[in-house]
Amino acid sequence: MAGLSRFKMETEALANGDAVPTVHPPNPPARLNDHLAESLRLEHQLMRVPFEHLKKSMRTSNRTVEKEMNAVMSGVAEAAQKDMSKEEAVQHLNSLVSRLQGLKRKLDESNKSEQLQVQRCRARLDHLTVLRAENQQEWNNIRVNRILVDYMLRLSYYDTAMKLAENSAIQDLVDVNVFMDAKKVVECLQNRDCAPALAWCAENKSKLKKVKSKLEFQLRLQEFIELVRVDHSMDAIQYARKHLAPWVSTNMKELQHAMATLAFRSNTDCATYKVSRRK
Repeated sequence: MAGLSRFKMETEALANGDAVPTVHPPNPPARLNDHLAESLRLEHQLMRVPFEHLKKSMRTSNRTVEKEMNAVMSGVAEAAQKDMSKEEAVQHLNSLVSRLQGLKRKLDESNKSEQLQVQRCRARLDHLTVLRAENQQEWNNIRVNRILVDYMLRLSYYDTAMKLAENSAIQDLVDVNVFMDAKKVVECLQNRDCAPALAWCAENKSKLKKVKSKLEFQLRLQEFIELVRVDHSMDAIQYARKHLAPWVSTNMKELQHAMATLAFRSNTDCATYKVSRRK
């Protein structure tokens, strides 16, 4: 329970932009027996998703503010140094105001997303802190429903999972939105569209690099192959120079295999390079 209190303080501090205070955890309450305490220790992942989304949203907002404010300040400095007419100065200032208004809209949208993640963090913290010996059966029933929702989402039973979450009033305790976002990416990949998956890779570039993932390379390779598939050879070559060249040092064999597709027609008798046309 002490860990939950600490996490709650960190979440609220992050949401308010304050520094995270140092807290020395108190002794666990006597009413929580070893079994209940063990149940809570298994719930670490319950907090991870909304907290990671909150941190990601806040980092993005900070980068956006820094970028836009630097651009505006540069624009003001540029205007001060130039000899502008009245009309030119008004036009220049109006463009800066429009940029600031655009920043405000982005921050409003980001704030809504952050508030949603804070709500989910608080709901999950509240759920964990109410566990007592006298309500353990009810708490375990909620846990079972959470596990069932997660299981059905992983098997692509999205409608059934959402219906169960709604009927059990546990929408804030499950990560339906994460699976729905993944569903959109998978559907695009099935339609040979790698753009959403590449956008996800860009958003999670640092984490993918940390685990030495080859997902982005494989997606880039697939886009190259799709260009070859429709006989856009020059576009494929330009794409390879721009997006595949950085991977030469680590994925030479796969690149050589892919480049060879430029030398074969789709109706070739060579099974390795025979590709099907889009239907």
